[in-house]
Amino acid sequence: MPISNNSLNTPFPITDDHVQQYQHDGHLLVRGLATSNEIAECRPRIQQTLREVSEKKEVQGRIEEYSSLFVLARRFASVAARLMGVKAVRLYHDQALFKPAGGKVTPWHQDQFYWPLETTHTISMWMPLIDLTKDMGTMIFANGSHKDGPLAAVSISEESDRLFRSLLHEKEYPLASYDVRAGDATFHSGWTAHSAHANTSGAIREVLTIIYYADGTRIKEPENEFQKTDMEVFHPGMKPGEIATSALNPVVYSEEDAAENCI
Repeated sequence: MPISNNSLNTPFPITDDHVQQYQHDGHLLVRGLATSNEIAECRPRIQQTLREVSEKKEVQGRIEEYSSLFVLARRFASVAARLMGVKAVRLYHDQALFKPAGGKVTPWHQDQFYWPLETTHTISMWMPLIDLTKDMGTMIFANGSHKDGPLAAVSISEESDRLFRSLLHEKEYPLASYDVRAGDATFHSGWTAHSAHANTSGAIREVLTIIYYADGTRIKEPENEFQKTDMEVFHPGMKPGEIATSALNPVVYSEEDAAENCI
């Protein structure tokens, strides 16, 4: 049976313990956030889009090209809002991250280095579309690193990997990584330092990631060229100081709407 808007709007049980763990560690593993049927229906669309994007030599396909229904799922966004402790969240952007067999380690970095957003309330959902073990390129998180904000003003690279590894050793952050099944999801803060294992398996690592931020967030003056580019691409026509409300950044969950619809 095809998935429906109502299906993806159904609530998911996030407890106070989940919230406390996320806020303490800067990340959380949520088992079974999407069902096997939902993954099975969405996965071919994402694969097809990536094939088309590759043929066009583009960087990334737009969400409506593969599954806006999946990306705009209120269920996922409600978990993001609950973990951050905010009443409403907007979509920042999404990305399909398919790491090929033999793909190298993803260097250590912090996502929010790239974002022109004046808030600490940012979060990324990382959802595998197939079952993954660590040898396929799962995530590695530095527990508690989000509490220290920006650790280094450097983009993802071999340099960032060396610098962050040194900082992680110096600050003695505990590291965490998980085997995950299709439909599980990790959520991590924009300032949580993280990496990903190399893909030493013979299969492609298939992952969909969706980034959210708190509604009411303002665009800040870009601090680097990456933030300037993100402002132009994901907040078209908007300027620093304005509330980030472009058409590309819709509200995907609000506590008020959820109460009205008894989500």
